Amino acid sequence: MHRRQGSSRSPTQTGKTMASTTPIDSPPPMQAPPVAPQQPKPAKTGRAGDKVFLALSRGSGILLLVIMASIAGFLTYRASIAISKDEGNFLTTFDWNPAGDPPVFGIAVLLFGTVVSSVIAMVIAVPIAVGIALFISHYAPRKLAAPIAYVVDLLAAVPSIIYGIWGALFLVPYLEGLNLWLDDYFGWTYIFDKTEVGVARSLFTVGILLAIMILPIVTSVSREVFLQVPRMNEEAALALGATRWEVIRMSVLPFGRSGVISASMLGLGRALGETMAVATVLSPSFLISLHVLDPGGGTFAQNIAAKFDEANELGRDALIASGLVLFVLTLLVNGAARLIIARRKEYSGANA
Repeated sequence: MHRRQGSSRSPTQTGKTMASTTPIDSPPPMQAPPVAPQQPKPAKTGRAGDKVFLALSRGSGILLLVIMASIAGFLTYRASIAISKDEGNFLTTFDWNPAGDPPVFGIAVLLFGTVVSSVIAMVIAVPIAVGIALFISHYAPRKLAAPIAYVVDLLAAVPSIIYGIWGALFLVPYLEGLNLWLDDYFGWTYIFDKTEVGVARSLFTVGILLAIMILPIVTSVSREVFLQVPRMNEEAALALGATRWEVIRMSVLPFGRSGVISASMLGLGRALGETMAVATVLSPSFLISLHVLDPGGGTFAQNIAAKFDEANELGRDALIASGLVLFVLTLLVNGAARLIIARRKEYSGANA
C-alpha cells in the first residue's frame, strides 16, 4: 500500500508563496461613492388658496403705498397753492392770518410747540413706561402683574377727548403749584423760569398730559418685548451669581432695546399728532418762548382743529400746508427710528 503523502509546507514557505502571488504595489480596493441623500420635493404651491392669499397680501401692500402716495400728493398740491400766495416766509413767519391783506401765515410757532411738547412727553413717559414694563414682567408676582397689565391696556383705550377734559378740569388748576415750585428751585435753568402769571395752560402742561396719554402704549409694547427674552439667558446670568438688576441690565435691556425704541416711536407719533387733548388744555398764541411754564403756544394739530372751520379757501390750503409739514416730520421720525433699529441689529449680529 502506498501511503498518500500530503503537501505539508512550513509557515515561512506559505508566507513566501502568498508574497509572491500578491503584488506589493497593488492599489486598495475602490470604495463605492457615498449616496447623496435625496432632497425632499418642494410642496406644490399651485393650490387656489395659496394663490388667493398671495394676491391679497401683495394687493394690501400695494394699496398701502398707493394711499400714502395719494395723501402726500394731495397735501403737496394744496400746500403749493397756499405757499405761492403767501407774502411772508412760510417756515419762519410767526403770524397766522391767511384772510389778511396781504395774507401771511407761518409755521415757526407751530413747529416749535409741537417739537417741545413732544420732547417733554417723551422725557417723562419713556423712563416711567420702561420701569412699569420691567416691574410687570420681572418683579411683580403673577397675581399682581395681571391686574396692572389689564389697567395699562385700559388706559390705552381711553379716548383723547376724555384726557383733554380731565386735563382742563383737574390738571390745569392743580399744576400751578408745581410750576411755582419749579420756578423757585429750577428757575436758574431759564427753561423753568416762569415770567408770566396765569393758569398752567402751557407747553409744559401739554407735555405732561401727552406723557400720560402715551404711557400705556410704550408700556404695553415694552412689556411684550421683555417677556420674549430667552429664559436661558436669564438663568445663565443668575447661575453666574448676578443680581436681579444685573440680569435686567445685561440680558433683558440689550435684548429689548430695539423693541423699546419702536414703542417710543409709536408714542412719539401719537404725541406729534394729538389734537383734541392739546386743543382743550393749551392757550393758543403765536409767540415763541423758551420758558415752557409760560401760558400760550401752539401745535400743528391744535391749530388745524381750531382754525379749520372758520378759515376761507386760502386759509384751508394754509392749514393743509402745515399738515404737510407734520406729515413729513412724522415720516422723518419713523425713518430715523427704523435706521436706529437696523443699525442695532447689524451691531448685534456682528458681535454674535
